[in-house]
Amino acid sequence: MPHATLIKFGYPETLLREGRHWALLVRPQQPTLGSLVLCSTSDATAYGDLPVEAFVEQREMIAFAEALLRDAVAFERINWLMLMMVDRHVHFHVVPRYSGTRSLAKMTMGDSGWPGMANLSHSEAATPELILELRGRANPS
Repeated sequence: MPHATLIKFGYPETLLREGRHWALLVRPQQPTLGSLVLCSTSDATAYGDLPVEAFVEQREMIAFAEALLRDAVAFERINWLMLMMVDRHVHFHVVPRYSGTRSLAKMTMGDSGWPGMANLSHSEAATPELILELRGRANPS
């Protein structure tokens, strides 16, 4: 049974890739185009409580997410934010950062915080087309 944090971020509709310990999701609210969430599938609420195997798999998920976003939105920097102030299960907000604008699946967005901190309060809803586009790139036939 998925926990509340996975469900809040749209699991399974927003799912791009799932492993034994992690799920990579399209972030329903996009502060920058291509924003994702890497969410632990365990009930852990502290990063240090994850099993050792989760850290090995996390490295693989990070490499996958960065390659996916490099191709999809050509980010200049990438922020991995572990905030856990509202949603208690272990997760990271993955925010591609860039100057100017990026377009994908009929969405065009700028990075309102560039070159400073990511502006998570300024976001647009991920469209179904964006989710489908990222799913297609994550799972090519």
